[in-house]
Amino acid sequence: MKKVLFALALLAALPLRLWAWGVEGHRAIGIIAENHLTEKARRQVAALLGTQSLAMVSTIPDEMRYLPEYKDTAPWHYVNTALGLGHDQYLQTVKAQTTPNAYSALLLKIKEMKDPAKTREQRAEALDFVVHIVGDIHQPMHTGRAEDKGGNDIKMTYRGKDTNLHSLWDSGLLDYQGLTYTEMGQQYSPVPTPLAKTWQATADPAEWLFESYTLATQLYADAAQNPNPDYRYYPAHADQVKQRLQQAGLRLAAVLNEAFK
Repeated sequence: MKKVLFALALLAALPLRLWAWGVEGHRAIGIIAENHLTEKARRQVAALLGTQSLAMVSTIPDEMRYLPEYKDTAPWHYVNTALGLGHDQYLQTVKAQTTPNAYSALLLKIKEMKDPAKTREQRAEALDFVVHIVGDIHQPMHTGRAEDKGGNDIKMTYRGKDTNLHSLWDSGLLDYQGLTYTEMGQQYSPVPTPLAKTWQATADPAEWLFESYTLATQLYADAAQNPNPDYRYYPAHADQVKQRLQQAGLRLAAVLNEAFK
């Protein structure tokens, strides 16, 4: 408990840009996923998490990464590549990476989460990471370039405040909405069935990464053209933010429904 409290104290002193989607976004994704679980998956999740919800455990991997024993998990939150890759080349590049990244970590943690040979505590921790990483890889700037730290070094000004491209997409645009994570989760949960099935049919996380990568390419170009966007920036990207949160929640539900069927 002391270690967790120490980690939380450290987090309070850290810039918000380290949190993909921010706390609000991750927890909203957890709520969306919960609203699309099968009854069997819901029971299995409850058996692992006890009184905790997917929303509340969604930020635990960010809280853990500053503990010494979890310092090696830092690369599990993103995948960096060069820009300009086509679909097939991107997927090949991601899957060929030998250094730890969000893609390999997600596949590993899904496997551990399902493994009956693991203890309940080990499977629960794996579930925490699955929830979090699925959210991370739907945030476009978690597929950015290594040389600018996924847009962290792309300086911008938004609403009169200094920020950067990564931070703007982590939390800046979510903050602009003025919604709590509960409100976001409930408002964004309803998705037309045909669209939900289409999103969930794309089961390879590398494909989800490519969607984020394609959007990140656009965002880099927009930031280079206008590093000081005005009030029109949020309306121009609001649908993209909403869709990425919805896709993350629905796909997380699909992963858990499949794992616990």
